[in-house]
Amino acid sequence: MKRSARLLVSAATLLLAVGSTGYAADIIEGPSADYCRVVGTSNLVLTDNIVDLKDQVVKLMDESVAVANSSEWINSSRPVFVWASEAKVACGMAYGYLKTNYRDEDTLNKCECFHDRMVEYMH
Repeated sequence: MKRSARLLVSAATLLLAVGSTGYAADIIEGPSADYCRVVGTSNLVLTDNIVDLKDQVVKLMDESVAVANSSEWINSSRPVFVWASEAKVACGMAYGYLKTNYRDEDTLNKCECFHDRMVEYMH
């Protein structure tokens, strides 16, 4: 019994030592993933009219909020809920900037990207 316990402790120590040198949980220094399949500027950023832009962002945000609140997607095994949650935050931030007439390209790109990912996983 003591030998089994020692082996278990040794195995756990080895796993901790090996695991601590990898990038599995290190988001900052690890390889970055490009979640958007379209590289470059989103359609939102290309919209010149600020009123139209606000309307589009609010539409994407409302759709994302509805999906994030839907028990169908909350309980789904697909990552729709995750992307809906990300989209509603990004679109909310983009809308907040737009209320002050500031066009933050990063949040606009994320808003569209995350919404597109949400829709992609719904089908």
